[in-house]
Amino acid sequence: MNKSELIAAIAEQAGVSNKDAGACLDAFCDVVASEVAGGGEVKVPGWVSFSHTIRAARTARNPQTGAPIDVPAKAAVKIKAGAKLKSAVAEGSAAPGAAPAAPAW
Repeated sequence: MNKSELIAAIAEQAGVSNKDAGACLDAFCDVVASEVAGGGEVKVPGWVSFSHTIRAARTARNPQTGAPIDVPAKAAVKIKAGAKLKSAVAEGSAAPGAAPAAPAW
């Protein structure tokens, strides 16, 4: 599913226009990015959480030559699926070829 398909699905589910659904999705993404970039955390209970983390500096190896490469520390986003999302995915993948079950929220 791409962004325009997601917007259309949200609009249909919520009974709003595609324009309004797109504005809400964009606002959600902006708020999450802003909060996580500032070192905060965003949680949607049972579904997903986004948090800021720092990956430590390390020494890696070039797979072709085996030469060591210094990889500097860097900021990253940690995304963790919640129990409801995990359950919905497990139920949807239980029967191969079956349509995924609608989330019960």
